[in-house]
Amino acid sequence: MTPPHATEPSRLGHLLRDHDRRGLRFERHLRHTPQVVWTAITDSEHLRAWLPTDIVGERRSGAPVRLPFWPEVVERFEIPEPDSYVDGEIVVYDPPTTFAWNWGGDLIRFELEAVDGGTLLTLTTWLGPAPVEPWQAAAGWHSCLDHLGALLDHGDTSGVASGDPTSLEPTYQAAFGPAPDVS
Repeated sequence: MTPPHATEPSRLGHLLRDHDRRGLRFERHLRHTPQVVWTAITDSEHLRAWLPTDIVGERRSGAPVRLPFWPEVVERFEIPEPDSYVDGEIVVYDPPTTFAWNWGGDLIRFELEAVDGGTLLTLTTWLGPAPVEPWQAAAGWHSCLDHLGALLDHGDTSGVASGDPTSLEPTYQAAFGPAPDVS
């Protein structure tokens, strides 16, 4: 079920275009300090509550990492065994302001800025060649950020396997319009 506030325009991600590249940008105003948010987005003990994968490896710029999907995510979304993890690399690790990694051709970048006693979290992702449409990726990341907010605000650790990001796909399809013809 989609929370009633989930589709408010201020919470929706935006489609980015740079020539043939497509990306997404989300902003969330969180009522927690950058250090608290940083811990939630970088420590494995918190990732399960909001991200479909763990991030296994050293936390430093340039470090190779493996991103295994949590078992409940593999089961819920029927991810086949050969696809149950993605290898990547931490691109930027600058506590507590910037955390970026790549996986499967996508670049994921979190930026944290202290604002009004809380944090402005900006998530920017440039999508790789995977067969996922931007509106599908947007629905997934939107759901992840909603779970991150629930973790921070209420200690909710139910995780992304408990939600259904597909309920947001029509909203993003309508917002982004038809895919450009690249033929």
